[in-house]
Amino acid sequence: MTFPELETDRLYLVEVKMEHARGVFDNFSNPTVTQYYGMDPMAELAEAEKMVEHFRNAFIAGRGIRWAMIRKEDNRFAGTIGLNNLSKGMKRAEVGFEIHPNFWRTGITSEALKAVLHYSFAEMGLHRMGAVTFLDNVASINLLEKHGFEQEGILRSYMYQNGQSHDARVFSVLNK
Repeated sequence: MTFPELETDRLYLVEVKMEHARGVFDNFSNPTVTQYYGMDPMAELAEAEKMVEHFRNAFIAGRGIRWAMIRKEDNRFAGTIGLNNLSKGMKRAEVGFEIHPNFWRTGITSEALKAVLHYSFAEMGLHRMGAVTFLDNVASINLLEKHGFEQEGILRSYMYQNGQSHDARVFSVLNK
């Protein structure tokens, strides 16, 4: 099974591999990144390596695809974006992403999301793309809405982080 590599004007979207574990750790050990991710910050590089393995295993099993966002201009790892809860039979998945604060508000996550949505709908034949956010994750909510996602409702106590449950918003966009 060949991993689907994508390209945008400013990014290469490639499989997250062990060579990206340091970048994954830099993102997921940063409390400002994990604040709205639904997990506590990583404390050790081994946790990032385990996450990279999880991404690979999900791809092999057909349950997900996770791309590393690599900036063309300097070959820097900026973050990841991917499909979770992928169900080809039901023609649906959920998109998730995280990006290092150094790259916030640069438009590259929007660029990556556009490419992933196009690939998911045009190449994979998916019909529905979902997304789940914390209630007050304004940046992600704005990004999703910019790409046509509509809020469907609130999931009560859906996320558990920092020792407490959090409600979440659920969004979707359909391939029309």
